[in-house]
Amino acid sequence: MGTVVGLDVRDPQLPAVSARAAVAAAVAWLHRVDERYSPYRADSLVSRIAAGTLAVEDTDDEAREVFAAAAAWVQRSEGTFTLYPAGGLDPSGYVKGWAVERASDILAAAGSRAHLVNGGGDIQTVGHSGDGTPWRLGVADPHHRGSLLAVVEGFGIAIATSGTTERGLHLVDPRTGEPATALASVTVTGAHLAEVDAAATAAFVHGDAARRWLATQPGLEALVVTRSGARWTSADFPFARTASLPEPG
Repeated sequence: MGTVVGLDVRDPQLPAVSARAAVAAAVAWLHRVDERYSPYRADSLVSRIAAGTLAVEDTDDEAREVFAAAAAWVQRSEGTFTLYPAGGLDPSGYVKGWAVERASDILAAAGSRAHLVNGGGDIQTVGHSGDGTPWRLGVADPHHRGSLLAVVEGFGIAIATSGTTERGLHLVDPRTGEPATALASVTVTGAHLAEVDAAATAAFVHGDAARRWLATQPGLEALVVTRSGARWTSADFPFARTASLPEPG
């Protein structure tokens, strides 16, 4: 997935030995995902499908479900989400959020009711932050590197950002073949990171139409920053009660 994944288990009721075992299982899962779905590994399912030596229908149930879910986002996004960024098969736009959410599920299945899994800034939380309080998560300011644009909070919240902060203009509009340039960042929150991460990518590529499209996506809230520095949010974006959106500039 080309990023670092962090796991933060804060459940005081979960024995340390159980927590360590759960983290080990989640890490093993993430390595397995990389082995199967990385477009940079010649022996992965993705590379073999791209090379024509393996058909999607000849893979296992999990892989078929992943490709079907990713393909469904092409229609749901009105064509701004693609399985073929830069012309090559790469389902990472869906797989990353899905994999991190599943890692969180592994921790939950082991009994954790208070944890966070962070995949390169795209985060799935479960329950509270360890002391009964909501998780508080920072949103990077795309125009001021190292600064926070906002802080969100919630219980069991997922958050993902697509933008130019780390990788510049790297998202291409599959409808035109050109980089998406209208926005600087799109942060989406919801309950499930697989959905939230894909939606952030799709909305970013929508550009000026992101506001209209996001309004059609139930259960998702967004904070958007344009290339010019203008900002807007959906009505119920979960800002922390003690934090607010700073003025541009």
